[in-house]
Amino acid sequence: MHISDVESRQDDLRPPQRAFLVGPMGAGKTTVGRLLAEHLAWHFTDTDAEIVRQAGQSIPQIFATEGEDGFRAREQQVIDQLTQRNHCVLATGGGSLLREVNRQHLADRGQVIFLCCSPEQQYQHTRHSRHRPLLDTPDPLARLRALWREREPLYRATADHIVSVEQYTVAAVVAQVLAVLI
Repeated sequence: MHISDVESRQDDLRPPQRAFLVGPMGAGKTTVGRLLAEHLAWHFTDTDAEIVRQAGQSIPQIFATEGEDGFRAREQQVIDQLTQRNHCVLATGGGSLLREVNRQHLADRGQVIFLCCSPEQQYQHTRHSRHRPLLDTPDPLARLRALWREREPLYRATADHIVSVEQYTVAAVVAQVLAVLI
C-alpha cells in the first residue's frame, strides 16, 4: 500500500469546528484524538467509550447480548448525538462507516480525517487486546485484511483529509492533522 503522507479534498472543506477521526481499529484514533483535542482546547469523545458508558456494558458484552446489529444501532445513535457538538474531536469505531447515515452525519457536520495504516500495523497495535470482538478469531491478521478491503473505500470516500500513520510518531500524526485543520 502506498499513499502520500497527507491527502486533502479541497472542494468541500467546512470550518474546523468539529474534527472526526475515522479509520481502522488500531490506527490510533483515540490516542491522536485526545492529543488533538488538547492542542485545540476542544472536547474529546471516543464513540466506543460513549457507547459503553450509555449501555453500562463493555463492547464484548454488547456484542454477546445484542449482536453486531445491536452494537451498530447504538453506535448510530451516539454518532448522531456527538457529531452535533461544537469544538469537538470525535474518534469513531472502525466499523462506524458501515452505515450510510453515519457517513452522512460525519461528512455533513465536520471535517473527517482518515487515519490510514496497513492491516499489518493494525495487527501490531491490536494483537494483545481482549476487547475487540471482531478479532476473536484464529487468524486475526486475515480478519484485519478482510475488514480493510471492505472498509477502506468507505473511509477514503468520506474523508476530507487522509493522513498516513505508517512509520510516524503520535506527535507527528497530530501535527499533520493540525496542519490540515488550521
